[in-house]
Amino acid sequence: MMTTPVHPYSSPSSVGSAPPITPETPALEHGYHSPYISHQSSNSPISPSLITAPTMGFVPKDPFTSHQRDVLELAQTAGHPWGGPLVPQKTYRPHTLSDRRRYVEEVHLEAPIMFFTHNPTGCGIPLKDAFASKFSTLLDRDDSMFEGRGPSVSIRLNWPGYAPWSRQIPTRDFRSPPHPITRAKLAKNVAKTIHRFIQEMESQSQEDAGEAKWRVGSRGIKLEDLMLVGLQHVSMGSWQAHVRLIRRH
Repeated sequence: MMTTPVHPYSSPSSVGSAPPITPETPALEHGYHSPYISHQSSNSPISPSLITAPTMGFVPKDPFTSHQRDVLELAQTAGHPWGGPLVPQKTYRPHTLSDRRRYVEEVHLEAPIMFFTHNPTGCGIPLKDAFASKFSTLLDRDDSMFEGRGPSVSIRLNWPGYAPWSRQIPTRDFRSPPHPITRAKLAKNVAKTIHRFIQEMESQSQEDAGEAKWRVGSRGIKLEDLMLVGLQHVSMGSWQAHVRLIRRH
């Protein structure tokens, strides 16, 4: 009998169990192709040296210790068979010292919320799938998020070459009475938020020309080129979304 996979990185923001395994077509047959990463081509604007082989099947010895790690470290350690480099971002911090003290230093920042998958095993769900509510490979997809929190949180991006950007998403669904959103619904909300960011940046020039390889839009990185790996709790009510590029085969 096949057992249900349980990933060691369930966030304190969540409760529940992993979904049953369902037969899946290998991910590389779904046509997730990125113009930015290729095993065969050296013409990619992303340096091949940035593409490292993932370490699959990672299981931490101490779950508590793993909760103290950040999204990028967890994503790099877990890897993904068709995941490329993570989009580099500076960690969001409030502008003033008083706000940093009030909203970061004097609050308990929660463990990262991660998006692990099976078939294939790794860290990251394609934003294209999340946007279309395709969650058959997402582990713990029915776990509740943000229990006991306010009605909304800010999703932040410090995308290279662009000004810091954020939008709010709801933490409750539309049932009566409202329930906390699930990990799957959170992934969809974040996918919609990043899609909006890409749309808004389409007509804007990057503030830093040196980051041209990270340009987003029809002439750059699009939603279908990205995977959501996790959310980092960066201040009271704010979570920074981290994504990686999808390899082209």
